[in-house]
Amino acid sequence: MTTDPAPTVDLVTRAVIEHRLNTIVTEMGEAMLRTAYSQILNASRDFSIAILDPQARLIAQADHIPIHVGALPWAVRAVEERFAGQIAPGDVILLNDPYHGGSHLPDLTAFVPVFDGDTRVFWGVVRAHMGDIGGATHGAYNPEATEIWQEGLRVPPVRIVEGGKLRDDLLDMLALNTRFPRDFRGDLAAMIGAARFGCGRISALLDEYGLATVQQATEDILDAAETRARAIVAGWPDGIYHGAAFLDDDGTGREDIAIRACVTVAGDALSVDLSASDPQSQRFVNSSHANSQAAVAMAFAYLLDADIARNDGAFRPLKVVLKPGTIVCAEGAVPVALSTSHPSNEIVEAIIRALQTACPERAMGGWGRRFRISLTGENPRNGRRFIWHLFHARPGGGASAMGDGWSCGGEWHAVGGIKFGSIEVTEARFPLLFERHEFRPGSGGEGQFRGGLGTQLDLRIDVPVYAHTAGDGVRHGSAGIAGGQDGMPHDYRLDDGTTETPLATKSFGRAFPAGSRLRILSSGGGGWGDPARRSAQAIERDRRLGLLAQPFRGEGAP
Repeated sequence: MTTDPAPTVDLVTRAVIEHRLNTIVTEMGEAMLRTAYSQILNASRDFSIAILDPQARLIAQADHIPIHVGALPWAVRAVEERFAGQIAPGDVILLNDPYHGGSHLPDLTAFVPVFDGDTRVFWGVVRAHMGDIGGATHGAYNPEATEIWQEGLRVPPVRIVEGGKLRDDLLDMLALNTRFPRDFRGDLAAMIGAARFGCGRISALLDEYGLATVQQATEDILDAAETRARAIVAGWPDGIYHGAAFLDDDGTGREDIAIRACVTVAGDALSVDLSASDPQSQRFVNSSHANSQAAVAMAFAYLLDADIARNDGAFRPLKVVLKPGTIVCAEGAVPVALSTSHPSNEIVEAIIRALQTACPERAMGGWGRRFRISLTGENPRNGRRFIWHLFHARPGGGASAMGDGWSCGGEWHAVGGIKFGSIEVTEARFPLLFERHEFRPGSGGEGQFRGGLGTQLDLRIDVPVYAHTAGDGVRHGSAGIAGGQDGMPHDYRLDDGTTETPLATKSFGRAFPAGSRLRILSSGGGGWGDPARRSAQAIERDRRLGLLAQPFRGEGAP
């Protein structure tokens, strides 16, 4: 029996198909943004879009949240295993379980298959952070959880739409287990709609070029990314490099939890071994296997040229070693809700620290750590309960050999992909008033190029609320690299009208009275290079713009 040889795809056609695929994921993101119900999606953009194939290879992704996308190959593997031979046109699969390729429970993922005749060719995938997913706390971040069931509803791979028909019974069950069923239903509909939209675009591409040409072009695209990624690694000195980063704590008094990276460069291949990381916690700072794989891929991607496609081919030089039972490879159904932020940020930091001597011109200072707050109470404007997730007061991004870090750029796991929404829209939707939201002078780590600045935020809360905090970074600032200094850590406080007290990064169900103010100083990014080499012109510019250090609140500032 003979098979037809694969067609040869010329470079122009390959480029057109690659750009079409990239455009499709971008359009899917726009569809999601414009139709989602929740503030966390339609303002902060906490979602990601990708195209994968049935072999769980990442084909294309939009510029959204790297920690989401890096875990999707493991999610597709879970779907393929559960529904082997059972996927049909019109189906939609859901999952969120971190032990089945999910990130953490709030991140729900929708998979829509693309068929060419009887052949299943691609998956259109949308992963989105839901405003609530049930569990013991609003918003799913439960610092007191000791098992994953206390964090929310676990969804293994399930078929929510079968042959084009929505399973209303299953949707009713999912929505009933969330505190905001209207938003949940609307956001899920937006996810499925965005995925279907993309799949329609892919089908049009297949109709135009034919299955064989698109498949061969895809192979060529992956191979080209691999070739370029291997060429970069081959330029680094062979050797074994070590780096470490530390979580502040796990909320139980256990402090300075270590993530240790042993990175081996051998020719054009890279191995990252995190086995020496500290044992897992009984709290929510653990990372699942898929999430840690995503964090390592994310760190590697940051060291590549900006124009290399972040697809399966680009990550072929990379091997990851994880040890079950450690903080970066949790087992036994321990909680993992904080994992997409921490220890993901620390995994990246440990790897960059390790490789800063191998490729200092590519390494960058640390990005700020995540310190999130979620508020829930009754909105007097409509009489309904609300939930608001703090996405403002972003920390600073790290500096690099190319220049200063981005001020208020966000955290390493998102590198600007998560946005803070319009202040005016937030004030219109919620009983909140932004009294100040501006740069925090001097918060970026000093260096030849300084870290980006964090933020100063004074936020008045006009109604009684309950708050959960979930984050890190009040003990450890963003890492300075190649001789640069660390950024300043966070300083979050609550002024309840009587006293001003520091906020712990991991707290549950704290009551804030009406009229309370959050007074936030978010962290700056890490610096790059020897501060003595910073140019006089750059220092003068920072002085003139008011960006230089002022007294730290903890050191006597008002």
